Amino acid sequence: MLELPQPTLALADLWGRAPTAPRRLPLLRPRATVAPVVVEAPATPATEAACVATWARHEADIVQAQRLRHDVFVGEMGARLSNLPGTPVGLDRDIFDDHCEHLLVRDGTQKVIGTYRVLTPMAAARIGGWYTETEFDLTRLRPLMPRMAELGRSCVHPDHRSGGVIMTLWAALADFMVRNGLDTMVGCASISMRDGGHVAASLWEQLRRTHLAPIEHHVQPRLPLPVEDLDSSLPAELPPLIKGYLRCGAKVLGAPAWDPDFNTADLPIMLRLADIPSRYRRHFLKDAA
Repeated sequence: MLELPQPTLALADLWGRAPTAPRRLPLLRPRATVAPVVVEAPATPATEAACVATWARHEADIVQAQRLRHDVFVGEMGARLSNLPGTPVGLDRDIFDDHCEHLLVRDGTQKVIGTYRVLTPMAAARIGGWYTETEFDLTRLRPLMPRMAELGRSCVHPDHRSGGVIMTLWAALADFMVRNGLDTMVGCASISMRDGGHVAASLWEQLRRTHLAPIEHHVQPRLPLPVEDLDSSLPAELPPLIKGYLRCGAKVLGAPAWDPDFNTADLPIMLRLADIPSRYRRHFLKDAA
């Protein structure tokens, strides 16, 4: 694969100014309150208890999520994290964390075994933009932004990847969206580039024919994956997380970006609540008004 230029843009370069300094805000404001969602998880050697989704209320909760993220992203994926200065060893922490809501799934021992972080429109306005904007030009999504939430930093502990944890996370996310009057979720779905990017190029070739969003929602990668220099004819299989998003009605917003820090190709994904098929609406939105 060709050597690629400077990686993801720094926030100051992207927005033409330094972003506002992160500050600790009251985590989980009243409208974001979510009752715990209990889903019976498949039995594992670690625990046979139900897993429970909760929203972080204290710094210690967020630290547990950041530790799990570090273990998965660095320990498993070999990512090179651009942590904030002063970040303790063993944590994944960036400028967006203090502005996000953090969703956690705990097992019966109270260990955090799954997490997402959510950036709301108000929080994005405070910090000056979205994490996804560091990888893609989101100009065409501006009409959606007042009711759009960004999902990121999703990961599940390797001992709990048989489905229960991610379903618990998704149920809590759907509840959060409805409670807060939001209708659109966006984020980056990552594909490993350990093979040099050929699988990612092949998956993009498949998805652009089957799951591409309408042109009015297309976004442009700031550092495109050079798919024209890669073999895009492989019979590649979608990662389970991306497959799950697509089954729920998600669309791909454009060609993948290259994230050199995580050594991944990132696909821009959007899921609107109105596009969720009825069988999944009955599960994830059964309590929605």
